[in-house]
Amino acid sequence: MIEKKHPATFPVMEQFYTLQGEGFYSGRAAYFVRLGGCDVGCVWCDVKESWDAAAHPEKSIAEILEDIEACNADFTVITGGEPAMYDLTELTDTLHEKNIEVAIETSGCYVLNGAIDWYCFSPKKFKKPLQDAYDKANELKVVIYHKSDLKWAEEHAALVNSNCFLYLQPEWSKREQLLPLIIEYIKLNPKWKISLQTHKYMDIP
Repeated sequence: MIEKKHPATFPVMEQFYTLQGEGFYSGRAAYFVRLGGCDVGCVWCDVKESWDAAAHPEKSIAEILEDIEACNADFTVITGGEPAMYDLTELTDTLHEKNIEVAIETSGCYVLNGAIDWYCFSPKKFKKPLQDAYDKANELKVVIYHKSDLKWAEEHAALVNSNCFLYLQPEWSKREQLLPLIIEYIKLNPKWKISLQTHKYMDIP
């Protein structure tokens, strides 16, 4: 386990303004801040280059904010990597002072430090989530890689708070195989909704 980093600077893999492609806020304009560093190790991760924090430049909160404000964005998604590895308190407080809404995408393996408006919890089999994630989750987004993952998704759905939205998302490389299965499953279990990686269909970041 990596100690939480001093919040003055963060290893930033990339920053970009685009549309949120997945989950509850799909289609909304969003400024993404992708932090380097992850110890979860998903075999199907599409940003494995984010895992090594040391491979990415350190940026101050002022530098991160300058780029966000230049786009006039009112919604920021902090992702990774695993962003909850870091103490995000100073970063999220600064964003809120500028009236910028803040969401996080996390595996839930670390206790969250920082004020977040929307907590997207995407559990992984490779590292057990903490109770903090189930308590805070606004959105449970389970990536389906094999049909057996549907049972696994239900196990997590039983643990999240009652206000949490539930999403099943096909792993991109298996989407054609899995989509019919997921569609039929949701028809039989309408508490779930489908999440598609629409940004990949649109060929945007």
